[in-house]
Amino acid sequence: MKKVLITALAAAAGMGFGLSSGLAADAVTLQLKWVTQGQFAGYYVAKDKGFYEEEGLDVTIKPGGPDINPQQVLTGDGADIAIDWMPSALAAREKGVPTVNVAQPFKKSGMMLTCLKETGITKPEDFRGKTLGVWFFGNEYPFLSWMATLGIPTEGGPDGVTVVKQGFNVDPLLQKQADCISTMTYNEYWQVIDAGIPAEDLVVFKYEDQGVATLEDGLYVLEDRLQDEAFVDVMARFVKASMKGWEYARENPDEAAEIVLENDDTGAQTEKHQKRMVSEIIKLTEGSNGALDEADYERTVEVLLGGGSDPVITKVPEGAWSHVITDKAGIKNDM
Repeated sequence: MKKVLITALAAAAGMGFGLSSGLAADAVTLQLKWVTQGQFAGYYVAKDKGFYEEEGLDVTIKPGGPDINPQQVLTGDGADIAIDWMPSALAAREKGVPTVNVAQPFKKSGMMLTCLKETGITKPEDFRGKTLGVWFFGNEYPFLSWMATLGIPTEGGPDGVTVVKQGFNVDPLLQKQADCISTMTYNEYWQVIDAGIPAEDLVVFKYEDQGVATLEDGLYVLEDRLQDEAFVDVMARFVKASMKGWEYARENPDEAAEIVLENDDTGAQTEKHQKRMVSEIIKLTEGSNGALDEADYERTVEVLLGGGSDPVITKVPEGAWSHVITDKAGIKNDM
C-alpha cells in the first residue's frame, strides 16, 4: 500500500498538481482606480510572487483610467472588488450605490495642492482670488470640503477661488493657466519637477498637514455579497495575500517597481518614475495592517460633512464599512 501511495503521489507531481489537485483556484477580478503604476504595487507583487496562488486564488487585475469609475464597474458586475477613494465611494453610496469598504491598505493621503512660489501664495488663506486646478470624476470632493472648511467659495471672485477642471496632467501649472494644481505626492508633483520647475520654486499644501485628509485607495465590494460566506472567505484570502504583497513592496521597493513595469502593457511608464512612485507610495501604507481604522473613517466623514451649505455628503453614512473580511483574514483593527 505504501508503495502504491508513493507512486500515486509521484504521478500527481509529474502532472503538475499536488495533493489539492481537485480544487480549482477561485477567480477574483480586481478593478484598479487608475492605470498600471506603482500606486498598486502591492497587488502586482502579490500576483507575481505567488501570494494569491498560495491562497488558492486566480487574480485578474484590471487597470483603470479617466473613463473608468470603480463603483460603476462593481455595480455592473465587472469586478469582485475595486479600489477607490472614500470620498467618492461615500458620495456614491448616498446616491444609492451599495458598496462597502472592507479593507484599507492606505493609512495616509498623498493628495496636495502644488503652487508656483511666484504667485505669492504662502498659506491657504492666500488662495482667495487665485485659480486652482482640480481633478473631477469623484476626485474633487476632498478639495471642495477643504475650501468649505476655509470658508472660501469656489465660484470665483476676489474672495473665492476660480476652479479649473484639471486633466490628469500638470499642464495648467506649466502653462501658467493656474496658480496651483492638484498633485499626488507620488506622481504629479514629480512630473512638475521633471518638467524643469525646481522644488524651491514651488509651495505645497498637503491635505494631511491641513487636517482635511481623507482615506484613499480602500478596497470596496458590493454590500449584498457580504451575505455570501463563500465570497467572504475568498475576499479574506485576497486581502491577506494583498497585504503580504504590500509588506514585500515596502521591504523591496525597487523590485516592486520592476514588477509593476513588467505588467505595464502600454509601455508608458519609466523605471525612474516607477521607482520614485513606489518609494512614496509605501509611505502611505505604513501603519496599516489592512483593517480599516474607525478613527480614520470618522475623520473622513467629518471632513466630508463639513461642507457648509454644499457638503459632499449630507448625513453620516450607515453600513459603509465592514470588518467582516479582515476579521475572517485574521487581521484585527488594533490601531
